[in-house]
Amino acid sequence: MIIKQIKLSNQSKDRLSRLKGKTGIKNWNVLCRWALCYSLKENTIPTDISIIADSNIEMSWYTFGGEHSELYEALIKAWCIKKNLPTDDETVSKYFKLHLERGISYLSGTNFIKSLDDLLNLVLEV
Repeated sequence: MIIKQIKLSNQSKDRLSRLKGKTGIKNWNVLCRWALCYSLKENTIPTDISIIADSNIEMSWYTFGGEHSELYEALIKAWCIKKNLPTDDETVSKYFKLHLERGISYLSGTNFIKSLDDLLNLVLEV
């Protein structure tokens, strides 16, 4: 487990709230999984910004990842290895948070996502 508790920024909470309304996905953790994976597919390193975890949205690592929490951790570690970054807990946790914030920003920043179908179509992009 790379992180025990995940707390989002108010900005991310607002963005996820809009995505929940558009997609009908009711659980924060499901949208956060989508956001993480969407950011990981980018070929760039997320900007190293300070994340202000000031919202009331908080979840455990196991709530975030569910039965696949080890897979999400492995994906982040594999990404770190690909980018020649260390895979210690501190670095992996840092990039998890940065990817999560970036992914939420990307998903909410596109006017493309207006429904669940639009979100699902992201999987089909080549």
